[in-house]
Amino acid sequence: MALTQMALDSLDFDATVALATTVAPHVDILEIGTPCIKHNGIKLLETLRAKFPNNKILVDLKTMDAGFYEAEPFYKAGADICTVLGTADLGTIKGVIDAANKYGKEAQVDLINVTDKAARTQEAAKLGAHIIGVHTGLDQQAAGQTPFADLALVAGLNLGVKISVAGGVKAATVTQVKDAGATIIVAGAAIYGAADPAASAAEITSLAH
Repeated sequence: MALTQMALDSLDFDATVALATTVAPHVDILEIGTPCIKHNGIKLLETLRAKFPNNKILVDLKTMDAGFYEAEPFYKAGADICTVLGTADLGTIKGVIDAANKYGKEAQVDLINVTDKAARTQEAAKLGAHIIGVHTGLDQQAAGQTPFADLALVAGLNLGVKISVAGGVKAATVTQVKDAGATIIVAGAAIYGAADPAASAAEITSLAH
């Protein structure tokens, strides 16, 4: 079984809350995407936390510096998972992990644009990272890239950490991603771009579970 995560990428506060309301019953984790959290701030997290007590919430901070200092307010406000970039200094990554541990939460290390993904995954796992994020960004997807090779690489390390996969995942590829070792499957456009987002979310989650 894999968990499902819905990426909320809109800049519009009310539209984000409305979409979350539609899909929350059908996914495990609500993700506040990086542009969304930058634009709307911690108030959006507080609003979603209050409205959706049964969902985990990931805040995609993509922290690059001042790890503990940046992440702590979000864990305090109800985030279950915050992300830190794998390209950040190991001290920064450790800071986010330390903040997560202080609040009994989880830190996710995002491998986007990391050159040596195997080495950085091993270093992050040694520091106590809870989740490794295999992430093909929107710009990379537009160039035709997919996360499957990176997923196989990270899963093959057998480090005992959770693996999250994001990058164009849709209903047709969920089973492939799960079978390749993903423990968290992230869908964005496949849900919010669907004619019926709730039905799409429910289908993806049933396949993941």
